[in-house]
Amino acid sequence: MLTIKRKQLIWMLFLLLGFGYFTAMSNLEIHNFWRSLIVLMPMQVGAIIYVTYLRWSRQ
Repeated sequence: MLTIKRKQLIWMLFLLLGFGYFTAMSNLEIHNFWRSLIVLMPMQVGAIIYVTYLRWSRQ
């Protein structure tokens, strides 16, 4: 029987969330300018969380 490691499980979760986000954004009927801003939001939030984590882990 195959066992799924924790790291693989996290990557699969990110992959499923990415597919879901892509599907949701593809179905939105809004102006392309606003769509591009909304698409970049998760990356910006992820970068802020990552930088904050690095800063707190140094102290």
